[in-house]
Amino acid sequence: MSTVFEEPIAPSCIRQALREIDKSGLAALGEKGKANPNAVITLKAKTVCEGQFRNLTYIRDLAPVVVDEPPHLLGEDTAPSPSEALLAALGACLAVGVHANATARGIKLTKLELLIEGDINVTAVWGTGDLDENKPLGFTAIRVKFDVATLDPISKDELDALLQHAKKWSPVANTMMRPVALDCALL
Repeated sequence: MSTVFEEPIAPSCIRQALREIDKSGLAALGEKGKANPNAVITLKAKTVCEGQFRNLTYIRDLAPVVVDEPPHLLGEDTAPSPSEALLAALGACLAVGVHANATARGIKLTKLELLIEGDINVTAVWGTGDLDENKPLGFTAIRVKFDVATLDPISKDELDALLQHAKKWSPVANTMMRPVALDCALL
């Protein structure tokens, strides 16, 4: 089993406290969810292949999210791979959940970093390589390590409870932990 990175990729955040979340806005958003627990929204994205394996995904009116493959998978290495982007989405969703719940509990975070790694077999090469149908496709294991510091000391048990709560309620983590209906059809 190989690991893509050994050390944190980004520099550590060194601050007095992370930029705060609007606690009253967070509470109002929570109350809105409680008032309409069956509300579902539809998120939309449009992915356009530029060529080779480089793709641009357009979301709302934001700059496109670029996704590519590394050279060992015949990509141009200009951006994260789709699988790396999935890990990034998981990390960001878990970080949002930890920060939101820390805010709701009155815990001021001074550091929140997640180191994420996942094991994936890429020998099927998108259906053009080893097509053994007994082999699992996609990630078989993902590990997330949290490096968290708070302004005021809290116990390791309280901190772990915060992390586990964020995992339990993370939309991205839940999408990865349960089957999801996926429909692919021609336009």
